[in-house]
Amino acid sequence: MKPLTQIRSRTAVLPFENIDTDRIIPARFLTTTERSGLGRFAFNDWRYSADGSDNPDFPLNKPETKGCAILVAGHNFGCGSSREHAPWALLDFGLQAVISSEIADIFRSNSLKNGLLTIVVPADAHRRLLEQPGIELSIDVREQFVAVPDGSRIGFELEPFAKHCLLNGVDQLGYLLQQNDAITAYEHQHKDQAA
Repeated sequence: MKPLTQIRSRTAVLPFENIDTDRIIPARFLTTTERSGLGRFAFNDWRYSADGSDNPDFPLNKPETKGCAILVAGHNFGCGSSREHAPWALLDFGLQAVISSEIADIFRSNSLKNGLLTIVVPADAHRRLLEQPGIELSIDVREQFVAVPDGSRIGFELEPFAKHCLLNGVDQLGYLLQQNDAITAYEHQHKDQAA
């Protein structure tokens, strides 16, 4: 993972409520443990028409959303079954952050573990963001706020360990590997007590 300290991007808006993980990436694409390449399947059944062409009515197919790294999603984003493929697909699609008024706990946990920042904001702030697709936001992970073009800031909560991992570009295993010297010292110190 790369360290994630700040994100500056226009927003893509997907205003629908209760977008579940099967909508994010359908189950038929979960046959791999490779993270790369899954972006082409993100929102597959919405993004593409029956003939495989881009669905012009799908919001993320609009020309103005190309290159957006911040998704403002409808209420209760990422609900449904647990699958790490969902944040993998969103990251590979080019997203770095998802903002909503509610994000399902398991999806949020999987996202943060994989470097996708998930931000829960109050309902009034969420409504304003949904109503202004394409605005440029600046997200400060260290200070935990979203800067809006009108000069206001929206604060957000971030669990301290997840914040540490995002800022340092490590996942849980990477964090443990960084503690290897301390773990080895502890084992040597307590080896005699175990015998």
